[in-house]
Amino acid sequence: MVRIKVNEGVLEGSKVDNVYGKPYFSFKGIPYAEPPVGDLRFKAPKPKTPWTGVREAKEHGPESCQYDPLSTQSAQFKGEEDCLYLNVYTPNIEPEEPLSVMVYIHGGGFFNGSGNSDRYGPEFLIKHNVILVTINYRLDVLGFLCLDTEDIPGNAGMKDQVAALRWVQNNISYFGGDPENVTIFGESAGAASVSAHLVSPMSKGLFKRAITQSGSSLCPWAQTYGARDRAILLARELGCECKDDKEIFEFFKNQPAVNLVNKKVPIIFTETAKLSSNIHFGIVVEKKFEGQECFIKDDFFDLTRNGIHEGIEVINGYTEDEAIVYFSSCNVDQVFEQVNQFAQFLVPQDIMKQVPVVQQMVLGNKMKKFYFKDKFVNKERNFDELLKFLSMDLFIHGALTWQKMCAKRGKNKIYLYKFSCKSERNIFAQLMGCSFIYDHRIPVSHVDDLFYLFPSSNALPEVDMNSNTYKMIEQVTKLWTNFAKYGNPTPDDSLGAQWLPYTAEQKHYLDIGEELTPGTSPDEEHIKFWDEIYKEYCPQKLC
Repeated sequence: MVRIKVNEGVLEGSKVDNVYGKPYFSFKGIPYAEPPVGDLRFKAPKPKTPWTGVREAKEHGPESCQYDPLSTQSAQFKGEEDCLYLNVYTPNIEPEEPLSVMVYIHGGGFFNGSGNSDRYGPEFLIKHNVILVTINYRLDVLGFLCLDTEDIPGNAGMKDQVAALRWVQNNISYFGGDPENVTIFGESAGAASVSAHLVSPMSKGLFKRAITQSGSSLCPWAQTYGARDRAILLARELGCECKDDKEIFEFFKNQPAVNLVNKKVPIIFTETAKLSSNIHFGIVVEKKFEGQECFIKDDFFDLTRNGIHEGIEVINGYTEDEAIVYFSSCNVDQVFEQVNQFAQFLVPQDIMKQVPVVQQMVLGNKMKKFYFKDKFVNKERNFDELLKFLSMDLFIHGALTWQKMCAKRGKNKIYLYKFSCKSERNIFAQLMGCSFIYDHRIPVSHVDDLFYLFPSSNALPEVDMNSNTYKMIEQVTKLWTNFAKYGNPTPDDSLGAQWLPYTAEQKHYLDIGEELTPGTSPDEEHIKFWDEIYKEYCPQKLC
């Protein structure tokens, strides 16, 4: 038992043995804001009211309302609206010098996930003498509905994240942490969130460094298109025919939470016709209302061109086989049917919203020639080529466009990586129903990098500390914690390689695999082709 007094009251946590070496103190289920219920539904969170007595912090707080796509029970609803809780894991409450702090923002397409320790436990990272904070925030419609009104302005889930970061600034010193040395990091939608914090006025001054894994604010799914139209359409689908915004708000406010989760609200025909896992509720450009803070005021491309927060250092990167996650919601064989039948399938998502169908047909055929040499495609013959196309479309081109845009300004130290670790921990393709890939190789899927940062006890057994797998875990966690501590992932030669910052002139990156291999200009042939496509069809989305 261990007690700590924070600004809101006294917390009672616990001391935990670590099978990987370093014991730590655990404080779970700490409320960082008032429950966002009733009149606070869809609104920015309010600071937590202090409590009296001792609050037990040994169990996680509720997750946000959601459906779990990996559940063995189809369409299983779980979670609560009262979900604004975080967890703090520290190796030392009274260190000689304040410890570096790493705040993890979970992914899940803005519609599922949590910061719970069964997915994001501290055992690997805490060995390197850092504090880990994980958070919950509102998801799906409850976190990202936007009506462009004062009552439903949008980005509630992002404002939850800001509230958590403000809590860290105000309280982390009580856990032995340094509020002036905070690194935020996240994967997928969590990475897009981190990327958004790099340009949000609400987030400025709340962190010193950032790591974006498999996602950036420039990925085509990161910013919601037609948010107000989706909100109105959702209201109609739920039975509200009102046209007055106040009445629509009252309707949404009084809906049971279960009615507002796992809703797919396409407003473009291709969102329905094209097999994909579209994200219908996410980050939006907000309207400004008097007395309210605005998380994002402009398009991410314009914001990034104007520069991320001054002085922030960033690691950005992606995995070899990102787009395996695409098949989590659609059948592989059906995807190939669409590729063969419709050239438009191969039009990048954001270009599809900009150019007429006749140009889409021309562009789709260019893509087909580049990736498939105009041949008939199927799962056995062309899966890797389709995977490369989808990975570029959904993740890699957006990540590298962000990298080049930031490097062009030259005002922030930034690093780039490609993740290629392969072991028995690469299981996400199997979870997504793509086990046939393992017949000829070990994929490095979207999410697989997380299994080298967190134990993920819900999906994987303990790791043999004498194994080659554990060596890779030690390498990855050392890179990440070195960066959090020093702003340099390889401050000495202990890892056997030097990871140089990425610049516009010298496009350095690190291949993070069984060995650490420095290089320049990853996936250069594909990036050059995609840049030419964007220059012709959508130049406003290039650096």
